[in-house]
Amino acid sequence: MDTMWNPEVMVFVFLSVGAVALFSMISIASWSGARQKEREAYYKNDMLKKLAEAQGPGANSALELLREEARITTMRMRQGLQIAGLIVAATGIGLMIFLGALLHGTPVFLSGLLVLLIGLALYGSSYLVRTTPE
Repeated sequence: MDTMWNPEVMVFVFLSVGAVALFSMISIASWSGARQKEREAYYKNDMLKKLAEAQGPGANSALELLREEARITTMRMRQGLQIAGLIVAATGIGLMIFLGALLHGTPVFLSGLLVLLIGLALYGSSYLVRTTPE
């Protein structure tokens, strides 16, 4: 019997090709994202150099734009921490309810308390993020 066309071998080949394709796509996406951030940082630094050399109302408005971008970035980071904290806390509550209903006589449901506390810590840390960068 020809082992090359065996269904188990074909499943293995399919999964192997799929894994290689997935991780190749992830690495290319990661590389292109890093490259884009590098270009943005380069152009922003170039603009800052030109602003340092220039004087006048155009320079002031550009500096105000940079301050606004920094404020928006910190606001998005704060909102991301809040959303992540709420999601993790809700997961902890759901885990506690699920384990409490699944295993009645044991306090194993308290393991969901750990996840809940991590979510609350994430949510609380969102208030430690400075709104105005120094």
